Amino acid sequence: MNAAQTAAQLDALVDVYAEVFAEEPYCEGPEDVAQFRRWLRDELKKPGFTLVRAVAEEQLIGYAYGYTMPPGEWWRHPTVDPPAEIRDVEKFAVMEWAVRSSWRGHGIGRRLLDQLLAGRPEPYATLTVNPAATARRIYQRWGWRQYGAIRPKRMPPMDVLAIPLDQRPRQD
Repeated sequence: MNAAQTAAQLDALVDVYAEVFAEEPYCEGPEDVAQFRRWLRDELKKPGFTLVRAVAEEQLIGYAYGYTMPPGEWWRHPTVDPPAEIRDVEKFAVMEWAVRSSWRGHGIGRRLLDQLLAGRPEPYATLTVNPAATARRIYQRWGWRQYGAIRPKRMPPMDVLAIPLDQRPRQD
């Protein structure tokens, strides 16, 4: 979905976010959800914005989205700089990946991430993840490597991961 299509689905996306990120280890509340809505509205304007979603029984059950991070740009508040080969090229920044708990364990999350990253022109994808989250172990199993961490203000520390898109393991 492009930015205009995503904007039309904003409330449904926020509802999934609120449900998923209320769970441990995130424990996000109404202020965090309102902040997500503001961030998503801003991210819609980023170059290369793309969102994929999963729908079942006419209900949004999951999504993943991101945008192109330009050469030289990296995550704010890094503990270490990434290698130049990643920093100095375009990267696809995966901003959110969420599946409702009742739909997990069926491969939906993997399909969403595969669909989001398929055919991307950027040589790398990158993301941040709470080190205590189950998603952290999933990313590692799928071949993502850690390139430091970030220490954002008013948020818990996050691991920074990246993967070369041309070498990403595929699930058949």
